[in-house]
Amino acid sequence: MTAELTAQVCVVGGGPAGLTLAVELAKRSVSVVVLEQSGHFNRSFRGESVSPDSVWLLDRLGLLGRLDGTYAQMHHMEIVDGGSTVLRTDFSDYRYPHPYPVELPQPALLSALAEVGREHAGFTLRQSATVVGLLRDGGESGPVTGVRARTPDGEITVRAALTVAADGRFSKVREMSGLPYEKLPLDRDVVWLRLPFPAEWDYHTYRIRIRGGEHGLFIPTHPDSVRVGLNIPKGGLKDLRAQGLGALHERLDRLAPELSGTVRKEVRSWSDTSMLDIFTTVVPRWSTAGLVLMGDAAHTLTPILGQGVNHAIIDAVTLAPLVEETMAAGGGTQALLRAGERFQESRAEAVRRSRALQLRQERLFALHGRLGGALRRSLYRVVDRNRSLQQRVLARAYFQMQQPGPVVAERVRRESVRPV
Repeated sequence: MTAELTAQVCVVGGGPAGLTLAVELAKRSVSVVVLEQSGHFNRSFRGESVSPDSVWLLDRLGLLGRLDGTYAQMHHMEIVDGGSTVLRTDFSDYRYPHPYPVELPQPALLSALAEVGREHAGFTLRQSATVVGLLRDGGESGPVTGVRARTPDGEITVRAALTVAADGRFSKVREMSGLPYEKLPLDRDVVWLRLPFPAEWDYHTYRIRIRGGEHGLFIPTHPDSVRVGLNIPKGGLKDLRAQGLGALHERLDRLAPELSGTVRKEVRSWSDTSMLDIFTTVVPRWSTAGLVLMGDAAHTLTPILGQGVNHAIIDAVTLAPLVEETMAAGGGTQALLRAGERFQESRAEAVRRSRALQLRQERLFALHGRLGGALRRSLYRVVDRNRSLQQRVLARAYFQMQQPGPVVAERVRRESVRPV
């Protein structure tokens, strides 16, 4: 016999987007069931970079204090191209309540969110639950009324007035929904690995190293390691592996010789690495009757400037009050569909700006050869020398919420963020 759960909202995906939304709904007395495919929160090589706006939101949500001791503040970002520092940012120059990005391991963030959720009636988290189908009213083209999921104890159904797809960049719910989207592959993939943090480096600095057509990202990771992302040509992992592990070591030698000895001790097989397929996804319509997409399911972004977690959290605090307002007015399929459309209207422009900024950076990374490298270095140096320009560029990624202007920001400030 299939077990059945009922809630006002079913959230598919227990990552930063889904759990933040679920907590915000539960705090508003909206009943919610979260289905998470994994049986644990120990996610390797997942987004740990939290932008200043999201740090500000986590503080206003009452979560930042619970996370004390689990994250590291980043005070600087530097880009070294061809052995010379071409750009250096000091985040203390930015006059916002929370000017610093932080590196926060996802297990800590997700565990804290789940803990807060369980303090509110109407919050249910089911892990090891894989969604295998959508429930619909009146056939395949009817409104979504919940989901079917497979668990170790058998199949369950969750019936809900609204289903939210927060199941990431490879969203299965998006596929099941039939909502059209376009996946735009970029020119590179990234090989991730984790190493002990070198003693000679400042622990509070993001480092980007570029040499010719190669570049690497070096991210301090709590408590004492560094995450390394090395670019490779799109689909190039097979060729790299064919060259042997030594080719990976040598690539790191060229970009960060400080890590040469460590990488040979720590990375002894390809299983010590992870590959991230770099692409962005454009979804023209984020909702259909009974269903809303959010986070990476609605707008997959690239790893540049850590925008994935940032937009996931902002999505959650934007969508929650819209759902609360609609449920309080009696809900209904059409009213919830309008709420989903309002959500997209509020968020689409900020997502577009972040994607455009990322794509411009991708094009800079792709420049190679003597002339291409010289042009890239010149552009970075222009930004480095002009502090006003530098702050305008980075503010588009990091400070969309902590500044006056957008209606969504004002709504979040006045209405949507309630203390735990």
